[in-house]
Amino acid sequence: MYIAGVLVLALFACKDEQGLDVTDIDIPDGYALSAGTATNFMNSSQAFDNEADWVTGQNLVRFNRGDRLYDDVRTSGNGYGGGLGPVYAGYSCGSCHRNAGRTTPGLWSSEGSGEYGFSSMLIYITRKNGAFFQDYGRVLHDQAIVGVQPEGKARVKMHYQQFRFPDGEPYELCYPTWTITDWYDYSVALEDLFCTVRIPLRHVGMGQMMALDRNEIEQLAARSNYPEYGISGRANYITERGILQLGLSGNKAQHADLTVELGFSSDMGVTNSRYPEEICEGQRQVQQGSMMGLTYDQLDISTEDMEDVDLYLHCLSVPARRNVNDPKVKRGEQMFYQAKCHLCHVTTLHTRPRGATLLNGTEIPWLGGQTIHPYSDYLLHDMGSEIMGVGLNDNYVSGLARGNEWRTTPLWGIGLQQKVNGHTYFLHDGRARNFVEAIMWHGGEGEASKNLFKKMPKADRDALVQFLWSL
Repeated sequence: MYIAGVLVLALFACKDEQGLDVTDIDIPDGYALSAGTATNFMNSSQAFDNEADWVTGQNLVRFNRGDRLYDDVRTSGNGYGGGLGPVYAGYSCGSCHRNAGRTTPGLWSSEGSGEYGFSSMLIYITRKNGAFFQDYGRVLHDQAIVGVQPEGKARVKMHYQQFRFPDGEPYELCYPTWTITDWYDYSVALEDLFCTVRIPLRHVGMGQMMALDRNEIEQLAARSNYPEYGISGRANYITERGILQLGLSGNKAQHADLTVELGFSSDMGVTNSRYPEEICEGQRQVQQGSMMGLTYDQLDISTEDMEDVDLYLHCLSVPARRNVNDPKVKRGEQMFYQAKCHLCHVTTLHTRPRGATLLNGTEIPWLGGQTIHPYSDYLLHDMGSEIMGVGLNDNYVSGLARGNEWRTTPLWGIGLQQKVNGHTYFLHDGRARNFVEAIMWHGGEGEASKNLFKKMPKADRDALVQFLWSL
């Protein structure tokens, strides 16, 4: 039976050999297709970066073209493939989203922006009152073309603290504090600065997310109230293109589309029809670029090219679950439900009948009418503020989302991140180095699940982690 398109779970409590409640749960079939007809069965570094089987003919041509535009390195010159900078955060989509995943963040590889290296991070800055800084904007661009000065450099210091589970097993949590150096213009006093850093999102299931049945998500928000566990999710709404829309995309569900046009503009400094001005317009970097021979009298990328990138993202397939018959994985799935993780990481959702529409009007009907298993409700939840004295509150408001609110991260594909990108850094800024740390950072509405996980015997905690590796 379904209510608001969400599988209603039959719960029958019993005891296991350790005397703990074990739940016989009607969980989704382990062989269920993660993304319906867009599911792939790859288990390699390319598992995120392949088209769905229904991408054929001219759409396949466009998919491959979008793939190239996504990965091709932009240059500082004018003309095709140019337009980079003068300042930027990434030199291609793929520079931050390698293999359509998440490139290793500079948080760990170079302790911030790096002296010369590339950080693959977005550095958001605001005043303590939430206002933007004149001449800097919402994102501090820490990279620049030759001959041009970056807006600033981010430096990180990690803080570590040791903890123990009730059974004595140790674990460690760490969190970053950020400072900005090498400001291109005036320096901002630390006491007037909020700085939050975002590492890239995995580009798994982007098309399915855009095709979600909005009514189902809004009904989830209306019904997502579990006072016994302190959970009450809510939707974000954002005005884009002059229309108030349900937010789905981004760490705080702060976008109603896949932000292709914004990414080219803000991340790479590539002007386009939606954002025709240089991101550093009015700053001296524009003049520095002119001295390097750049001109600014034309757009750097066409709408048609951007829509091919949008098509590429919408048409990526999603990897199926793996090792679903492994007894430890099955046990871990039971523990996932027993810890009530599924109340936010909702297993089953549906896409609307007509599928999705790209940024220039192309329809993708193959995404329609699908039953999918993203392990997310795409709603905002308070994730708390008082773990190690800091919590996950980044003081950054996005639409209706407050600093302590985050969209539930979709978990499909998460077990392949290490294989695709070579690391297991999780959460919005990469502070969690593994699944256990990610779970133990849950506060606020995630506190009950964290505590249920904490009290499990080590074998059950390990099994739940093994289940996450299967996603």
